[in-house]
Amino acid sequence: QVQLIESGGGLVQSGGSLRLSCAVSGRTISSVGMGWFRQAPGKERDFVAAIGRSDWSRSYADSVKGRFTISRDNAKNSVDLQLNSLNPEDTAVYYCAAGPWFAVRSSQYNYWGQGTQVTVSS
Repeated sequence: QVQLIESGGGLVQSGGSLRLSCAVSGRTISSVGMGWFRQAPGKERDFVAAIGRSDWSRSYADSVKGRFTISRDNAKNSVDLQLNSLNPEDTAVYYCAAGPWFAVRSSQYNYWGQGTQVTVSS
């Protein structure tokens, strides 16, 4: 019943920007915590950003602070991730996740999208 679908990935040059969106069906995002993770080839799935039921409850990985912004659109039942000042190290598959509360650990999330590829060229 619960589905998360990411979109907005693509190929950009270093210094460019992308906006990822995660559409949620089967659950109202205003009542759950949402997060973004990413996984590069041969590496673990790393935490990127999270947002709780309130907009002021947010967390970011050190590597993306000041460059990425997570936000929710309750009317559209979606959560977005704005990626600015991208560099090749940001290349990865980006996943959105939903859980019962605010969290930064992947094990604390119950539902996952299939991911969207972000590739940054130098």
